[in-house]
Amino acid sequence: MDLSDEIRISAPRDVVYQALNNPEILKECIPGCEELTQNAPDELAAKVVLKIGPVKAKFAGEVTLDTSNAPDGFSLSGEGKGGAAGFAKGGADVTLTEDGDETVLSYTAKVDVGGKIAQLGSRLISGTAKKLSGKFFTRFGEIVSEQSVS
Repeated sequence: MDLSDEIRISAPRDVVYQALNNPEILKECIPGCEELTQNAPDELAAKVVLKIGPVKAKFAGEVTLDTSNAPDGFSLSGEGKGGAAGFAKGGADVTLTEDGDETVLSYTAKVDVGGKIAQLGSRLISGTAKKLSGKFFTRFGEIVSEQSVS
């Protein structure tokens, strides 16, 4: 499944980039995130509870960041295991473009799921993934815009 979107954030690119690398901000933005730990500068571990249709599962996973394109953007890849519910793995490329006093954040992501959640059907999974990514980026934009003003 592929996802892509673009949002406009009322903050300079450097502020947005720093926020994308701040585990406290990320934890607040990730729907269902119970724990987010930075194990290394380019590695995060997370525990997230998600409900996809009738299936509710706790996923434990790791995310690796590639910041070689900083501050214009970065790539990330990760995998989460949800026990009997299955697994999810994927990656995303994020691009940050300055536009006056604002930053345009664009992303493209690819996600694969397996196990019980994969049996729910691609339309339900795709709809849930779009909804969750929308919640994440809406909240992220709000937090970063608020911090940039204060």
